[in-house]
Amino acid sequence: MSAFTDLIQSRRSAMNFVEGVIIPQNELEEMFSYARLAPSAYNLQHTNYKVISNKSLKEEIREAAYGQYKIHTASAVIVVLGDKHAYQQAPEIYGGLKALGAMSQEEYDEQIEMINNAYIDKDAFQRDEAIRNASLSAMHFMLIAKDKGWDTCPMIGFDADAIQSTLNLPDHMVPAMLITIGKDKKHKIRPRGYRKPVNEFVEFI
Repeated sequence: MSAFTDLIQSRRSAMNFVEGVIIPQNELEEMFSYARLAPSAYNLQHTNYKVISNKSLKEEIREAAYGQYKIHTASAVIVVLGDKHAYQQAPEIYGGLKALGAMSQEEYDEQIEMINNAYIDKDAFQRDEAIRNASLSAMHFMLIAKDKGWDTCPMIGFDADAIQSTLNLPDHMVPAMLITIGKDKKHKIRPRGYRKPVNEFVEFI
């Protein structure tokens, strides 16, 4: 069994954390330096993160998350945001490849046109893409965090409008999920819940 398989099997959603544990910012920055390598559609890198460790602001986020206690005990709560307007960064993202000669002007123009055609004036698709790509990045981050010895829990139980208001977010930034991070109180871990066998959720055609 590989170290990665061990990591997959050992990762659990932490329901309660050891209070008062501080995660050094340089450790968080290192984790995000790896998280930025997560896949994203057209390499548009839709995901933005807000890491909140300030106690008073953390309690405001907790209130927007219906008072969930794990936010209180966590070292930080991370707001995972998907950018509906990520496509607007395509010229900058692909401009580097063009400047390096890895993409011709014609290829560059075709790529930008393809991206614009996919996203412009398609609000539902922009929102779906924001959440899809933010979710990919968030899972990537949680595995990285576990590898670095930190426990996490993804959370969808929150009032998105309240989060938007609390953090003064622009409309194009969609709160996809929250992630609490810290050191799990190991003695309170429940047995892993039932997981379906492969033949119940996979069909080979």
